Amino acid sequence: MSEFPLEIRDPVYGFIPFDDWERQIIDSFPFQRLRRIQQLALTSFIYPGAVHSRFEHSLGVMHLATLMFNNIISRESNMNLLKDILGYREIGIEKTRRLIRLAALLHDIGHAPFSHAGEEIMPVNSQTGKKYKHENYTSAIIRNALKSCIEDHKINKANYKITADDVANLIDGLSTDFLFWKVLISSQLDADKGDYLLRDSHHIGVKYGVYDYNRLLNTLALGIDPETKNDIILGVREDGWHVAESVILARYQMFTQVYFHKTRRAFDYHLLNAFKKILKNEVLPDTNHLDEYLDIDDYVIWEHIKKNKLDKDFRALLYREQVRAIYSTKEMKSNDSQKNIEKKSAILNDHKIPFIVDELNSLWYKSKIDLEIMVIDKENNPSPLSKYSPIVQNIGEIGQSRIYVDKVNQEKGKEFIDDK
Repeated sequence: MSEFPLEIRDPVYGFIPFDDWERQIIDSFPFQRLRRIQQLALTSFIYPGAVHSRFEHSLGVMHLATLMFNNIISRESNMNLLKDILGYREIGIEKTRRLIRLAALLHDIGHAPFSHAGEEIMPVNSQTGKKYKHENYTSAIIRNALKSCIEDHKINKANYKITADDVANLIDGLSTDFLFWKVLISSQLDADKGDYLLRDSHHIGVKYGVYDYNRLLNTLALGIDPETKNDIILGVREDGWHVAESVILARYQMFTQVYFHKTRRAFDYHLLNAFKKILKNEVLPDTNHLDEYLDIDDYVIWEHIKKNKLDKDFRALLYREQVRAIYSTKEMKSNDSQKNIEKKSAILNDHKIPFIVDELNSLWYKSKIDLEIMVIDKENNPSPLSKYSPIVQNIGEIGQSRIYVDKVNQEKGKEFIDDK
């Protein structure tokens, strides 16, 4: 009998297998809530096919993380390192596989309504003084609302004894015993990015995010940290660095062509204003009020929006009466770009035309040595991808700024700033 006797059809991978323990988690209220949170917020206003949810993405990440893990341990050289350096045996392999599956499945359980768009209205943590992120909610939900679901199923109790803390610690990067496996959950080569590139491209109908994921799976490798000699490094084989490079380029294309699309950003602006008008104190409940937080999803926000069709921001979302971009800088950040924004903003001010400046800053590949994708040579020595790829070596920061105005001021505003 298969270890994972259940399956669900998926548009990217065909079928995703799981078992009764995982089904119990999938059927829980916090996970089912992900059906009501769109993966790409209001991107469907531009690309109509982008109506997929965090629910299917989370299943996909679990599946891809499992494929990545299975490919790593299927190679004898990788298994020898796990056995010799970390003392892995069959029971350890099986527990690790299960832990990775659960962490991948639940990595997005804490997302706000409309995914990343909702992150703008998260409250400030009174203890740290920092704004909450969806990862903070993820950890809290796993340790509290899903604790029994994870720990008390007979499959877990009889075989793995995985705790909710084990799962949350792997996601949070606090698991010293499994730290290098976090690369599969959260890194520049993780199953999250690997899945959303393929899935978003599929639903949107573009090829920007498509990469050869079968080749990527085949080239995953383990190396040895040259400094400690006792730590494992997870990366790609030397003959596979080109596919790692293609993942980075796919992300760049998706960011510039889809995620940072000028009209999508306009709707994010109205959505943020709508959030503030709908929510108490203009922020989401904090992690001390998880029940309240979990009760808010995209559907709840839409119900509020539909009740007040006279509100400017609500109308923008209901009838596509969004602000329009009349000026955009180039994609790469520069001093000249900032000067141009300031100059054109001053012109609009002089003509008393209301406007909004939207600033985007994203380093889609982090070139710090401890964050880079690592390339493993035949002697198990790791080197950063930037050593191999001149494209990666010269990657800069996306730093695009845009000026938006209301539709009624679109032609006039553009005329003023184009004349100067």
